[in-house]
Amino acid sequence: AAALGTTAAIGAAAPAAAAVPGFPTFTRLGAALDKSALSYAPARKEIIFPSIRHVAGKVANPLGNWYMYYAPHDDPGGICLAYADSLAGPWKEYSANPIIDRNWNGHFSVPHVSSPHAHWNAADGKMYLYFHGDNRTTRVATSTDGRSFTYVGTVLHTSMLPSNVTEASYARVFPHPTQSGVFIMLFMGNQSGTRKIFIGWSHSLTSGWQFKQQPLISPGAGEEGQLSGAHYWGRNGGGHVVYHAGDGRIRVAYVGTSFDREEHLGVLYTEPQATRAAAPSFAEEGGRLYMFYEAGARGNTNIAIART
Repeated sequence: AAALGTTAAIGAAAPAAAAVPGFPTFTRLGAALDKSALSYAPARKEIIFPSIRHVAGKVANPLGNWYMYYAPHDDPGGICLAYADSLAGPWKEYSANPIIDRNWNGHFSVPHVSSPHAHWNAADGKMYLYFHGDNRTTRVATSTDGRSFTYVGTVLHTSMLPSNVTEASYARVFPHPTQSGVFIMLFMGNQSGTRKIFIGWSHSLTSGWQFKQQPLISPGAGEEGQLSGAHYWGRNGGGHVVYHAGDGRIRVAYVGTSFDREEHLGVLYTEPQATRAAAPSFAEEGGRLYMFYEAGARGNTNIAIART
């Protein structure tokens, strides 16, 4: 299994100064995994969309304190898992990847599955894993150990959106910031060739999702026309969404806790070594905030770690 600590290979870099007042500054630590050494061959070319969850004391028989879900994007990729005792690493590749294959007997057979997002639900002691495959469809599966999943079904499809939306993927799910028992889903919708951030909501993690038919966030000035990888940001008073744009940088917008605003605030992070930073996922340990993200041009990305 491949593993890489924070000081390996590409080393530390200068901090990427946050341009949004009041938001933290992240410093790149390095790559989470040595992509070239991964046992699962499709992941050696490109791995994307990390999702980090603390699992110690939650899932059954955890392999470490933290799980990271990720995936290649190209065909015939599947959903992968890595684990570590510390967010800074070393991260180890799970020996039985992919944990979800592009073919799931009796349920679906698609060219690839990708963009995993894990949500731990303490109420029933299950990990809910959202992923896309094909690009029109977002699905969910559940697990008590975070490794072996039971398929539930489709939660989002382009048929639930305006007819000019041809992709509905890269979804992340969060508790609603002000409404107890309600969840929100932030996802990318490709509307007439422009990728925008859309939002949905439900009282259930697996069904009953309703979707706003208009985008929550559309590309603004300097964002080069495409958005994706949205993550809700509950700090700084809440009501913010962090996402990546076509210019290769991670940005912040204020949408309010009622999700009825759209104020583009600027750049949160610029990748200091590769050409692009995208799809951020955040976790805290030891009083410090970590950001895991895809680094590099599409087709050749790796998962990188930055820290405040």
